[in-house]
This record gives sequence, structure tokens and C-alpha cells, in this order.
Amino acid sequence: MNETPPADEPGFGELLLRLRRASGLTQADLAEASGVSVRALSDLERGRARAAQRRSTEALADALGLTGPERSRFLELARQGRQRGARPVPLPPAVAPLPSAVPDLVGRTAELERLRAAALDAARTPGGVVVSVVGHPGVGKTALAATAAYALREEFPDGCFSVDLRGMDDQPVAPRAALDLLLRALGVPAEQIPVTVEEQTALFRSLLSGRRTMILLDNAADETQLRPLLARTTGCLTVITCRRALVGLESGRWIWLTALSQDDAASLVGTIIGHERTRAEPEAVAELAELCGNLPLAVRIAGNRLASRPHWTIEHLVTLLRDERTRLAALSAGDLRVRSAFAMSHRRLTGEARLVFQRLALIPGPAFGVELAAIATGLPEPRVRLYIDELVDANLLQAGAQDGRYSYHDLIRLFARERLEAEEDPDDLAKVRTAVVSYLLDTAMVAASLLHPEATKGNPRFPAREDAVRWLDGEAANWLAAQRLAARDGDHRRVVGLAEAMHWYSDVRQQHHPWDQVFELGLTAARALGDRHAEAKLLNFVGWARYLLMDDHEGGYAAHREALALAREIGDSVEETWAQGYLGAVLMRLGRPEEALEHSRVAAVARGLGFWAGQAPLRNVLGQVLTAAGRPEEALAVHRAVLADGELQRSEANPETYRFLRSLTFRFMGNAHVKLGEWAEAARAYRTERALFDEAQAPMDAAEAGLREGRAWREAGEYEPAVRCLRAALTAFTEPFSRWSRAQTLAELASVLELAGDAEASREYREEAAVLCGQVGTEAAERLAAELARA
Repeated sequence: MNETPPADEPGFGELLLRLRRASGLTQADLAEASGVSVRALSDLERGRARAAQRRSTEALADALGLTGPERSRFLELARQGRQRGARPVPLPPAVAPLPSAVPDLVGRTAELERLRAAALDAARTPGGVVVSVVGHPGVGKTALAATAAYALREEFPDGCFSVDLRGMDDQPVAPRAALDLLLRALGVPAEQIPVTVEEQTALFRSLLSGRRTMILLDNAADETQLRPLLARTTGCLTVITCRRALVGLESGRWIWLTALSQDDAASLVGTIIGHERTRAEPEAVAELAELCGNLPLAVRIAGNRLASRPHWTIEHLVTLLRDERTRLAALSAGDLRVRSAFAMSHRRLTGEARLVFQRLALIPGPAFGVELAAIATGLPEPRVRLYIDELVDANLLQAGAQDGRYSYHDLIRLFARERLEAEEDPDDLAKVRTAVVSYLLDTAMVAASLLHPEATKGNPRFPAREDAVRWLDGEAANWLAAQRLAARDGDHRRVVGLAEAMHWYSDVRQQHHPWDQVFELGLTAARALGDRHAEAKLLNFVGWARYLLMDDHEGGYAAHREALALAREIGDSVEETWAQGYLGAVLMRLGRPEEALEHSRVAAVARGLGFWAGQAPLRNVLGQVLTAAGRPEEALAVHRAVLADGELQRSEANPETYRFLRSLTFRFMGNAHVKLGEWAEAARAYRTERALFDEAQAPMDAAEAGLREGRAWREAGEYEPAVRCLRAALTAFTEPFSRWSRAQTLAELASVLELAGDAEASREYREEAAVLCGQVGTEAAERLAAELARA
């Protein structure tokens, strides 16, 4: 008889488990019938013991009622198991022990489940399973792996072992030393451990064959160190923690750890200092987590400092951390230091990668691309791209969701700035910082010039308008920050230039950026330069931002009055005309239509401006004022004339300007029809507006037009088209910032469906709208909520 069973033959424990279940017996039933303890049965079925002694095996066979060939097979498998002998007993935990589990691990439920799934897969995966836990310094890789190892140790009856590979040290643990430790943990006497790494690896893998083990390789350096340590045997789970991506490993799974969520970081503080203290200062706890970048190591250090100082308030520590210059120093407790964690990774960088790591901290915004990185480092783009890849692999930079964009973790950025100031000449840094700021502002001005209504051709930097918009959108945080830096450093000409250039871009991105700040900085710089023409222009821009974007109508009115007076004083007819038009718009919002009409008529007949860059917008303002003044027929005549003249002037504008002007003009026409009670005509005007915005791929604007159209169809008694366009609008109003628009759309749908006889659907929409009104919390939302309640 063969001493080794075929590959598909079950082991004794597996056969015992099958037979017991087939007999309908519990372990307790079989233990009582055979005289074998429940613990022994459990060890046999789970593979902890290879086979029972002969007498126990026969007693089990009797209890299971086995006879004939089935009994012989059962006894033979037990005999083979006894001949192969018991498994080696691992040495005491002093050899290759697991690191301490974290008792208060928070925010890692999904990652723990992935490791649990990997543990289960390892039992049936040829070659076992390898999982690499990768992330920033201080993100909690070892804490996750150690906690998982303790939670999963019952799945690995043959042992869980750990080796700290000291990957961040100047001399990481050599594979030979790591294998020596693992082999001794597996019971190999020191004198029997082979000399070469190849022989050690072969012995290591042979000893793990057929076993269920978990190996934690903590703090790995690189793939070269790891390859000899991979078990590559079925039943073994290898968990690696590393700051590098380890993309060179031939196989494996990855868990990319990121910082905690804000709520989880705050919860971690509570587990350390007690939830009574955190409940007493919830806002301070939230800011503390934010200042720590939600990084587990930093949060734990902050929590430890508070725990050791029970007389401190959380707000006191927050005050210490607000100063970026001392934040890293403040994030230390005992031998735990955030700076030290970053310094270990920094030391392992190559020379130029270290330069790139530090110089990128000169970029003023949170994210950047290779082009801007090349300006900051003075290196060609292909070379800087290589070093950025090295930094991403080392988890000192993170790749963004958008291809080709990169960023620091907030605390790592502070560390990079520290190293920059410590290692580089201040004069050189000032020159590089100026170069970065100048590049951002100059490029932004070039890009914004293509947004002028009459710009029909691109330029060498941006061949098409779409390229310019894409750059302005993508680099907005950088050029906005660069303008603030330039204002601080006294580069007034560039500050003014950027503010002036952004006029038309601000029209198409009204809610995206802080235009009041951009134009206020420009206005201050113009005054510092004594440039009164720029001052008049920027007063008009400031007024526009105040009344249109911030609902500060009085502030807008004051700015435009000042612009009008200054323009008249210096003889600037262009800015005088714009001030008149803006005053018409803001006076209309202030409920003073007759005054608004006086200013708007003056602006509309001025001929010092081109059609697309002045006459058409100002004539449309006149139409809006006429509607507000109760003269909608005159308003319609003005808007129709604008459309007609736009067709005649079409060749002088770019397609986007043409489409945008038409969409707005049809909106204003719809408003005039509403004033006349001509609801079907209003709905058709809004439908044209919606189609133009759809064509321009502006979904939010199209949805707003759909809301207006749906309301008009309801008033016209046309319920089917009203429902159709209102439901289309709902598909766009899904973001938090669009709650108010969604609430209004839901309320309109409720009204239409009630009128159409669908009371149940109407009630559902009304209830959701009421909930959103409560979340919005404005006076208008409260009024709508009251109307919904009455309905």
C-alpha cells in the first residue's frame, strides 16, 4: 500500500469531518460515543493534529459505524498520518513574535475584511497569497497588519511569525538574517541552518509545505529583500508592510492605506483621551484631526499628549498646532515623532530625488503636474517625471485621481519645506519661488485671454479655447495662491494683470472661484501702482462679484458708484459705460427699477464697445430691467434685436461666446413671457436655453433651465412635458451644493403630479423636498418648507 495518498485524497481530518457530518453527529455527540474529547476532535478536523492514536481511531470508526472498505480506508489514512509524524512545534514567542496589536484601531474595517478574505483564499490558492500593505509614513500599516494577524491567528494553526525588516534603516535586515530567524522559529536548530540564501529559501519553503501559516514581513525595503522570504506554498498568507509600492513583485495583492476620514480621526482621539473630553469640545476635536492631516500616527501622538496632560483643553493643543512653522515639533510624544517617520523615508532618496521632493514644496497650491514641477526644480520634464515616480513609489508623494497630477500629504509638505529651508540657500530659493509664481500668473493671463468673446484663434501655448479652460480649471488653486503671494511680495503689476485678465473667465466659472478676493487684490494693487484706469476697471469687477455672487447688493452699488465717478474724472468712457450697465443691474436687484432703467439706457446706446464684448451684454441688461419695470413687451423687442444682431456679427465671435449669449438671451426672453403670463411661450424659450446649454456640455446650467421650463409648462397646464424636464433636471442636482435647486425641482414635481392626479408620487417628492429645505436652512428654504407643509 502506498505510504503517501494521492494528491486528491483527503487527509484524515478532512475525512473525519465528512463522515461526522454525513452521520448527522455534532462533535459533542461523536465525543460521547467514541470517548475522544471534543478538543481532540476539533484539532483533528482542523488539521492541528495529523491523526489519532490507533485505539482512538478504532473507537471513532466504531462510533461512526464504519465497516468494510470504508473502515479500512479510514484506519489507513490515520496510520499514514501517524507515520509522517507530528508537525514541528514552533519555538517560544521570543523568536519572530508578532508586533503588538492595536486595541483601538479605527477606520480600517474594509482593510481588515480584505485581509480576512486573503487568509481564507490562502488555504486553496496554489502558492499561497501575498498581500502588500502600502502607504505614507505614519498611516498605520504595521498597526493594521498586526491587528489582522491577531484576529486571524485561529486560521493558521501552524503559527504566525513576524520579522521587522527595518527597511528604512541605513542597513536593512539582509534576507539571510531574516531567513535565519524564520527557520529557527520553525524549529530548525541553529547548527542545521544552511549557509546560502538559496538553500535557506528552499528549506523555508519545504518546511511550510502543507502547513497553514501566516508570515508578517514588516517594514520591507524593496523587492530584492523580499523575494527570498516569500513562502510560495499553498496555505500560507504572507503580509508585507512597506512604504514603497513594490510594483516589481511578480504576484500579489495590494492594500493602499490612506489617511483616516475626519470622523474616524476624531473617534481615535476619543479612544485615547476619553469620549467625555471630546464630546465637550467637538469643534476643537475636528480641527485637531484636520491639523494632523487625519494621519493615524499624528492623531495618536496628539491624543497621547492630551492624555498625559489631563488639565489641557483640546483647544489649547489646537492653538499650538495652528502654526505651520512649529506643527511638526509639536507632534511628538515620548519616542513617537511624526518628523522622524518622514525623515527615515527622506534619507533613502537619491540625491536629485531629494532635491525634487524639497523643491516641489515651492508650488503654492495643493496639487501639480509635471510641467509645473519642472519649473520648480529647474529640471527637464522627462527627468523630473522619473524622480516624481520615485517619490510616489516611496509614498512621499501621492498620485491624484486625475492622471498626471500629484500632491503631498499636508504634514509631509511641512516636512519638505523644513528640509528645503535647512538645506538650500535662501537667495536661490527666493529666485525659484519668484519663477514659479511668475510662471503661474503669466500663463494664467495667456490662457484667460482666449476667453475674450472676440478671441477666435488660439495662441502657441494654448492652441484652442478648450485647452486654456482646461489649464485654468486644473491649475486654479495654484494661480489663485500665486496671486496672493505676488500681492504679499509687492508684484503689483502681475496682481493687476491677473485680475483684469480673469474678467471673461469669471463669467463662465462664476461659482467656482473666490472672485471677490481675486478682484479685491487687483484693486489694492492698482491703487498701490497709482493706475487709475485699472482701478476703475477693477472697481467694476469688485462690484459685479459683490452683487451677483455674494448677494451684497449695497456693496455692489457702492463699488459701481465709485467706478462711475472715477471713470468720469479720468475720462475713461469704456469703464463709465460698464459702470452705468452694472448700476442698472444692481439697482434692479435693489428694487429701484426706474433708476435702473435710467442707467441701463445710457449703457445700451453707448458705442465705445464692441458688440460681443460690450453692446450685447449691456443691451440684455436693459431688457432685464425693462421686464423688472413692468415693460416686458419692450424687453422682448430688445432681446430679439440682440439675437438678430448676433446673427449678423457671428463671424466676429468664437462659437462658445455665440452659444452662451444666445442661451442667456432666450432665458431673459422667457422671463419676459412669464411677466406677460405667456407660459407656453416662456417654456419654449427656456427649452431653447436648455438645449444650448446641453450643446455646450454645461449640465448644471441646463438643469436650471429645465427647472424654469418645467415651472412654465405647469403654469401652462401641460403636465407631461413639465414632468419630463423636471425629472431630467433632478439627474443633475445630486451634489451637496445643488440641494436648494433639487429641493425646488422636487417641490415643482410634487405640484405637477398632484395636478396630474398622482397623489402618492406627489407626496414622496414633497417629503424629500421638505427634508432638503431643512438642510439648506435659508429664509427661502424655510418659506418653501412652509408651503410644502400647507400643501
